[in-house]
Amino acid sequence: MTEKAVTMIPEIELDRVSMQYPSAHSDVLALQEVSLNIAKGEFVALLGPSGCGKTTLLRIMADLIQPTSGGIKVAGKSAKEARLAQKYGIVFQNPVLYDWRKVRHNITLPLELMGVKKAGRYRKAEELLELVGLAKFADKYPWQLSGGMQQRVAIARALAMEPEILLMDEPFSALDEFTRERLNEELLSIWSKVGNTVVFVTHSIQEAVFLSDRVFILSPHPGRLSAVAEIPLPRPRTREMRNGEVFFRLIAQIRDRFEGV
Repeated sequence: MTEKAVTMIPEIELDRVSMQYPSAHSDVLALQEVSLNIAKGEFVALLGPSGCGKTTLLRIMADLIQPTSGGIKVAGKSAKEARLAQKYGIVFQNPVLYDWRKVRHNITLPLELMGVKKAGRYRKAEELLELVGLAKFADKYPWQLSGGMQQRVAIARALAMEPEILLMDEPFSALDEFTRERLNEELLSIWSKVGNTVVFVTHSIQEAVFLSDRVFILSPHPGRLSAVAEIPLPRPRTREMRNGEVFFRLIAQIRDRFEGV
């Protein structure tokens, strides 16, 4: 596997994005003037403690909610235009699979809703199941799979429409550490083959460092972009890197930045 090249063409551009939620007592400021650029083909992490607005920021990128102020461009267009053009694939914290649909049919659901013919849907499902290492489980039901396998099905479904951007909201946080580390490696393998832009929300410093090209560090409530950490680890990333001096130094540097916010 060769090292993955990242272009510097902007894919996602946020300009002073703020989000304020109404409340019975006083409005809650979730995000405060967040500005950032994400390059096409880049893998970035949104890192911060619980309640810092990471998921809110991801939902704004996906056009699931509208910011109170500020602007967002996706490939030069509005977030709404990008959503309508099917540029996004989204993986949530929980797999959100339908227990009464077999794995194959969970993956083909977006294609079915778009009117793709059955033969084309099944062909795409087989391709994606092979990609995520679940080719033998096409006719199983979600409840027959482990948590990690269910999340791989969710990733396959998110890739069904061949999105340019994959948005992932703490997809492995409910898994044990061993499964989580293995899925980190599998996710990078999938990304190296698909080549899309990935925005990955996490509160794990180790996960952010292992996966990302850059880490956007958000401050505690209200969420502000307090720092951007470049991750100089070579690609492809390997399990052995987790035990290396550079890996631990990067973790320490990011932890120090949290202490300063």
